[in-house]
Amino acid sequence: MSLETLPEPEIDPERSATELIRLEQVTKRFGDHTVLDRLDFSVDAGKHVTLIGPSGSGKTTILRLLMTLAKPDEGTITVAGQRLYPAPEKQVREVRKKIGMVFQQFNLFPNMSVLRNITEAPVTVLGLDRDEAEARARELLDLVGLADKCDARPTRLSGGQQQRVAIARALAMRPQVLLLDEVTSALDPELVAGVLDLLRDIARSTDITMLCVTHEMNFARDISDQVLMFDSGRVIESGTPEKIFSDPEKDRTREFLGAVL
Repeated sequence: MSLETLPEPEIDPERSATELIRLEQVTKRFGDHTVLDRLDFSVDAGKHVTLIGPSGSGKTTILRLLMTLAKPDEGTITVAGQRLYPAPEKQVREVRKKIGMVFQQFNLFPNMSVLRNITEAPVTVLGLDRDEAEARARELLDLVGLADKCDARPTRLSGGQQQRVAIARALAMRPQVLLLDEVTSALDPELVAGVLDLLRDIARSTDITMLCVTHEMNFARDISDQVLMFDSGRVIESGTPEKIFSDPEKDRTREFLGAVL
């Protein structure tokens, strides 16, 4: 059976009413190293889910799979009831439009203005009229506190300002899912609080679904509906922030939190 004729997954109607992302038996290897090991987990629409765990446990790999920057070796990934993997390329592109990501590094185009960095994808990928895209970009720049930086080049901005532009750029696509990959790890310590406060505001004021990888445990406690503890490519514990941070069940979770808190 080819990817073009691959049937869509059978979705439980009760589950599909709330579920936005599902990974089933997902395995990812790099050479002989298994990064994700038959991973199963799901994220409900509108929820904020944070992935915690030691470096190398597979957290960022999950985000890269959802962004189609990598492909799983086994398993299926479904977003909003449509298969993301395995799927024909045309379908992958359509599903991918539902997902935005903010990276550790800002990945802004240095030769473009801040405004153009934000409007380029909505115009070229979504086919938005440039005037509409620019109006949306200006609203988002106002939201992230950079309304006066439309014409600036990214290289003239601080790290915190560049990350705010990157957040605005992701939101400009109006994604259903926002992926956050250690978004403060490249920032100087004095810039971290401002970016985290912005993300808290977005989490509280929108219905966007968030999947976040972070070592900022206070931030995870504040914004999360659910926290997943990863180790060796698997979820070893999940629960509310109160449960995970105050009364974890697994020794490995307590050991990890004892080292980072």
